[in-house]
Amino acid sequence: MTPPQPPSPERSAEVRRRFAEEARSERPDLATLCLLVGAEADGTLDEAGLDAAQVELDRLAGQLPFRPGTPRAWAQALRDLLGERYGFHGVAADYQRLESSLLHEVLRRRRGLPILLSVVWIEVARRAGAPVYGVALPGHFVVGFGTEPGSEAGSLEERVLVDPFDGGRLLSGKDAEVLVSGATGAELRPSMLEPAAPLDVVSRVLNNIRAWAARRPEQSAVGLWAVELALLLSAHAARLRYERARLLVQRGDFLAGAGELEAYAEVVGAVDQAVAEEVRGEARAARAMLN
Repeated sequence: MTPPQPPSPERSAEVRRRFAEEARSERPDLATLCLLVGAEADGTLDEAGLDAAQVELDRLAGQLPFRPGTPRAWAQALRDLLGERYGFHGVAADYQRLESSLLHEVLRRRRGLPILLSVVWIEVARRAGAPVYGVALPGHFVVGFGTEPGSEAGSLEERVLVDPFDGGRLLSGKDAEVLVSGATGAELRPSMLEPAAPLDVVSRVLNNIRAWAARRPEQSAVGLWAVELALLLSAHAARLRYERARLLVQRGDFLAGAGELEAYAEVVGAVDQAVAEEVRGEARAARAMLN
């Protein structure tokens, strides 16, 4: 399947400006950030399309029962609406499609990766007033209902986990352990159940897109914009700059790539001179490609 075509340079610049502005806001909006990721991927997603996706989330939220009650009741109401009535779920083949990481496409297809389906669950539930949050289990994102862990009320109130990828299946503690051990071979730790902040969710979405592109050298342009959006987040790994530099070289922009490699070498040289020298060697090799 051919991935969507990117926007014009002018549209891309506007999308990135808005993405950076939203990411720096006091309360970043998860749906807005994910939709702007989609707009960077898909040049057909214009302002009307962005608005339509938000309206669809509102419409779905309006079909939930009024204040179902307990966290379990909320979880069951979301499962009945999104998983059963509308058929939101995922299958293994969804990991092979870029669209599975784009919120507007997940809303259209009702299919996607665990994290994007979780974004749908979170945003619909939040609009309806549910006590909901994302849970970034290693290798498999899920959704929690109830007072967030760590709060005073949270120690007394029931908390429920659901797996939107499996149509909103309610997870027992054993189910969560199996998901973690299956993905990493590790044991489930309480820290893994902490709520994921919106910017952490978006960062993980972009990581998934970068990983998708890395397995497809012909999609280096996708990898590049995913890295560049990740660099707009306030907290990002310095190594992202190295990844961007290598992508520039891969795409034939040897001069810019060499410059980025040299800048990264200066940063990493403060802690590891051997690695810095390796990176400088890559920069020299990139410049040599100009001859």
